[in-house]
Amino acid sequence: MAHGDKPYRVYRGGRTQGSVPLKGKKRPSSGRKTTPAGASKRRFRLHRSSLRGGGWKRRILIALAVIFLLIVTWALASYFALRNGVQAANKRLGPEATQALSPMHGLMLTTESNILVLGTDHANTADRSAMNRSDSIMVVHTDPSRHRIVYLSIPRDLRVDVPGHGLDRVNAAFQIGGPSLAIRTVSAYTGLPVNHVIVVDFGEFRRLIDALGGVDIYVPKPILTNSFDCPYSASRCATWRGYRFRKGTQHMSGRRALVYSRIRENRLDAGETDVTRGARQQQIVQAVLSKITGITTMLELPWLADDLLKPMATDLSAGDLMQLGWLKLRASRTLHCRLGGDSINIGGALELNPGEENFSVIRMVKGTETPRPPAVGTSLYAPGCSTGTLLP
Repeated sequence: MAHGDKPYRVYRGGRTQGSVPLKGKKRPSSGRKTTPAGASKRRFRLHRSSLRGGGWKRRILIALAVIFLLIVTWALASYFALRNGVQAANKRLGPEATQALSPMHGLMLTTESNILVLGTDHANTADRSAMNRSDSIMVVHTDPSRHRIVYLSIPRDLRVDVPGHGLDRVNAAFQIGGPSLAIRTVSAYTGLPVNHVIVVDFGEFRRLIDALGGVDIYVPKPILTNSFDCPYSASRCATWRGYRFRKGTQHMSGRRALVYSRIRENRLDAGETDVTRGARQQQIVQAVLSKITGITTMLELPWLADDLLKPMATDLSAGDLMQLGWLKLRASRTLHCRLGGDSINIGGALELNPGEENFSVIRMVKGTETPRPPAVGTSLYAPGCSTGTLLP
């Protein structure tokens, strides 16, 4: 080897242009089948889809858990708020009335029950301020097996036997012996065991109706009252003709509903009597009870419960009221019935002498006889049942 010659050859061109194959990445040989295009992408999409589905499932489960927690919280808040109002209403009733009630053998949800509702308005006028008679008497009959609720109106002037006191108007029982004697009187005449009682003070009803947002009342004919309870100044009241009510369904505030329940004279219909006034009161009571046990009010119980029972005295518990609300929600039929009789004059006062038809109405209430409307032309206060409001 000559001096200066190197034992190796030097290449000066650098590496050839182009991409350098990555280490470990081999091209498929021509003899092997290649994976169809998009196969790996489909596997990837299935994987992403399953993950996405799992996310939605978690969100749905979380949402359901939150909704369940809200429902439980609302139910507990409603129950405790209602319980506080019920406890005060129970104390206002007194033990004698509770002892006069017939015990129920089962839950209200599954067992027939009768609730006596007594409406008092003793402070209507100055000459009646010392009176304490029940102006409105009604029995609410619940029939879970038939999904029925029946309202039985009892005219306050109906002449019945008051236990221990002889024949008298049925509303005199409340004045003589309070709710306990009224319970025994109604039960003895109708043969219906009274399981619960509610005593309503109409004077306090105004605030309750306003708290409920008003009530809807069907007025069967136009009314023009005399000028009682004038809401204006003395000078304007001197020429004021009275309250007006048009025919049809009307949304009434607490004040207007109270006025409607107190109407004694309709100057557009001379045939109306004090019995008609009692029927109007029962309309108001039914509307309030229906709204108290309605779904909207039940949703607002945590905020309304304290006001709902202030005008009432009752033996019903918070659980009973909730069951009553559920029964009303499930009821597919509501029946309105009334007792009646022939008007007679005793000592210058109008009273109703009951007839045998009243006991037929009781059977309609129980569901053992087909409901029939009052007979037309027999009496102004004929007994009977109807799916609509009954007014003389």
